[in-house]
Parts: sequence; structure tokens; C-alpha cells
Amino acid sequence: MRLVHCAMPELDAGDLDLSTRFLGKRLHCPLLITGMTGGTERAGRVNKDLATLAERYGLAFGVGSQRAMSEAPERAASFQVRDVAPSVALLGNIGLYQAARLGVDGVRRLMEAIEADGMALHLNAGQELTQPEGDRDFRGGYAVVEGLVKAFGSRLLVKETGCGIGPEVARRLKELGVSNIDVSGLGGTSWVRVEQLRAKGLLAELGAEFSGWGIPTAAAVASVRQAVGPEVRLVASGGIRTGLDVAKVLALGADVAGMALPLFKAQQEGGLEGAEKALQLILAGLRQAMLLTGSRGCAELRRHPVIKTGELKDWLAAL
Repeated sequence: MRLVHCAMPELDAGDLDLSTRFLGKRLHCPLLITGMTGGTERAGRVNKDLATLAERYGLAFGVGSQRAMSEAPERAASFQVRDVAPSVALLGNIGLYQAARLGVDGVRRLMEAIEADGMALHLNAGQELTQPEGDRDFRGGYAVVEGLVKAFGSRLLVKETGCGIGPEVARRLKELGVSNIDVSGLGGTSWVRVEQLRAKGLLAELGAEFSGWGIPTAAAVASVRQAVGPEVRLVASGGIRTGLDVAKVLALGADVAGMALPLFKAQQEGGLEGAEKALQLILAGLRQAMLLTGSRGCAELRRHPVIKTGELKDWLAAL
């Protein structure tokens, strides 16, 4: 896809307003640093550094899966970031089938332990099927979601983990009262591929076969937005690497873009300073894309013409 260039933007860079609201808080920029890690001392350092940046630049932040924390509460410290990010919109993270076993009270305890504003409930059937110890019974998922919506309301976000959420599932989630969806489409980190690397035998072969399975992020964003309308807050993650990528998914209908890998890699290579340089490049790219489309704010960018070509056009015709 491509954004249509505006040769005469009639804007000053200082006119741009990237702010939006998410989980009841104001973001200075429509960006969520999505959860990747937690449970170890090293993971805790990553979370602290990236949460520090989220606080500094007015972004949202999510921790990685708290499954390890639910099984070993002494690991909670690696997920706790409020000391460095007291005002960020903070998301906890737990899998759908772990949430079913924990129950509403167990999920609430995970949120309270890290002082989260909301909980990301992740869907990962593809990943589970590649894990030797993974779940194989996927019945009752909508009932679990319904119970969590009743308990947490707009504090609940339902997300995929790299295989995408399509319009049919999104419509069903909206009917249950879900008000935040992260499509987490194909194009970024493949957790099926990650599990395939540690699997053996048949599971390794199946992981290789299905490592490219899913709905691409752009197709998921555009089709889900059309399916659920403006009432649902839509996060687009899965292969978002640059500021231009952020601008494109916002133009397709996302309210917030989610990314992790570029900042995670930069932190691993250069610590907090390295991650900050990477983030500054991303934010500069987004601002430049907005200027070159003549978009003063996110709402204007969502109304900007988008040229849909190739695979994206094919996906949207099918969905």
C-alpha cells in the first residue's frame, strides 16, 4: 500500500498533534510498546528501559506474558515498571486459556501486582499447537472473554500474537462488549516460528509448515475496522518497524500502532540510549509522513487516500 503524497501540505511541523486516548489516558503519540518479555532479571531490565521511554515520550506500554509470574509470583519484579513509568497507560498480559484457569480473580491479581491500567488477553492457538506442552482444547474461549468483559469492561484488550484477527472474530468480540482489539497480524515476529525452533520431530515440521500462517497486518486492520466501526479502539501490531509503517496502519483505520522488536533489538545492542535513538527515528518518520500527507492529526490521516495494491487488495476482496 502507499499513501498519496501532498505536494503543498500548508502545515508547520509545530502544528502536528499526534495525541490520542487509550485505556482512559492521553498519549502524546499513538504508539504502544507491545509486550515481549518478562520473568527473568534480564527481561526486567528490558521492561524498565522501554517503560522509561514510554513515560518520557507519552506512549503506552505492555509487558510480556505474565504466565511465568502466575506460576511463580516471585518473578513479579521483572514485570513491575511503575517506579519508572508512573503515568503511562500500562497493559498486563495473559493468554486466553491461562485466564480460563486463573479465573477473573486470578487475572485481577496479575493486574494489581503490576498496577496495570488494563489487561491484554492474548490469543495464540497457532503457537500452542507447536508447543509440546501447549493447549489442544480451544472450546469455550468466547465465554472466557465474556466473563472478563463483565469484570473489566473497557480495561480489557483482546489481541492475537502474530496470526491476525479477522472481521468475523472481531464482530463476535464486539458483540460480547470488547472495546479494544489488537489485530497483531502476520508480518512481524512469528511465535509459531519461535516455538518451531525449540520443537522436535513432528511438531518442528508442523511449525515450519505453519510459520507463515495468518492474516497480514494491513489486511486485518482494514477489514476489522470496516467490520466493527468506530466504536472499537483498534491497535495495529505485527511487523510495524518504522514511523512510515505507523502512518500507514493509522491511515488504514488503526487508532494506535503497536511495536516491540525494533526497540527491543536497539535496547539489546545499546541499552536505554540505543532504544531512545531508535524511538526518535520512528517518531520523526511518523511526523514526516503526516506532513507529507497534509495531516495535522491522526483523524485527518485516517481520512487520507490510501492506494491498496497487490496482496492487500486481494485479501480485502476476499474478506
